[in-house]
Amino acid sequence: MPLFKAPLLYTSSDMGVLHDHIIRTDDKGKILALDHASRFNITDEKLVETKSIIIPGMINAHCHLELSHMKGLIPTGTGLVGFIRQIITRREANMHLIKKAVTHAVNEMKINGIVAVGDISNVTDSFEEKEKGELYFHSFIEAFDLMQIDKTVSEFEKSKKVYDTLNASEKNKKAIVPHAPYSVSDPLFKFILGHRDGSVSTSIHHQETEAENQFISDRKGALVDFFEGFGLSLESYKPTGRLASSRVKEQMASDQRTLLVHNTMSTIDDIRNIESWNQQAYWVTCPNANLYIENRLPRYQNWLDKNAIICIGTDSLASNWQLSILEEMITIQKYKSSISTLELIKWATINGARALGFEDDLGSLEEGKTPGLVAIEGFDLNTNRFEPGNRAIRLI
Repeated sequence: MPLFKAPLLYTSSDMGVLHDHIIRTDDKGKILALDHASRFNITDEKLVETKSIIIPGMINAHCHLELSHMKGLIPTGTGLVGFIRQIITRREANMHLIKKAVTHAVNEMKINGIVAVGDISNVTDSFEEKEKGELYFHSFIEAFDLMQIDKTVSEFEKSKKVYDTLNASEKNKKAIVPHAPYSVSDPLFKFILGHRDGSVSTSIHHQETEAENQFISDRKGALVDFFEGFGLSLESYKPTGRLASSRVKEQMASDQRTLLVHNTMSTIDDIRNIESWNQQAYWVTCPNANLYIENRLPRYQNWLDKNAIICIGTDSLASNWQLSILEEMITIQKYKSSISTLELIKWATINGARALGFEDDLGSLEEGKTPGLVAIEGFDLNTNRFEPGNRAIRLI
């Protein structure tokens, strides 16, 4: 049975960081033993030794696989509203091209040490790849009616049809979820809530741009121009005078694992309000996508000050240069150097596994789990920091 050794094991468990330890697995990667190297007799066993660090397989908590064919099509710096406009008008493509791009994206994630994905789905284009079972997936089937209540029923039925198409399993979870506070009417929120399965996670894009808060609060700003540009009436939406986080609290369940994605504009008060409303709130950051679209990052210190549970995603290849959680950690540490490597690895592993409901199998180096083992090549054991040029190597 394989043995794996590294100077440091970042376990993402209560064991913390282990020095000079060995992991024994079976041929499928299940951890059978984890102990100090001195307690192993490795004479007759296969030993894989790295001079770097070993971490659990990483979790991509937020992705849009079905947009993989759009890599490089949308320029950087458009702002969210401009980005969404281009997604709507440019996403159609030959189905063979789309499926080929999805397969390539899944392979890219596997190579980059990712073992599970929280994936947004508006259509079924990614389902064939997901049902191969090579990665764990939690598919979030998005519903949105763009505040057009005459379309609410038909849009929900469209999402339900996509939902019913996907074959669920222990490695392939699914849920119908709202897209964002500004794109889902009150009646559609109610349909989604009525369909929910509290045993699986839900998700919502949240406070990604200031225009979202302006729209929810006052029905003003760039999103109004966006709706009107597509000839959509906003008569049915009554502004609340409050920020977007209030709409999440009012319309979603407080007793369900909830991934809030992006949160670029979230204030201390927003975080406090969400945390008091739902003890299973997970704050997902996609830093490279934030830089790609709006050239700004969340105020991570706000999340840290409130002990928020943070996860990491890549968003899509339409809004990122690659699908690598390691590259996201490198970016975070570049712009927020006070965040430790230990903390970042938890964001990238066990926090994401818990957010998606895969923590029994994934997310930490513990006996009985099959989390995947990833070595970070080029990691400097003296600085103990991620740096450009580091590379994730999947060991098992």
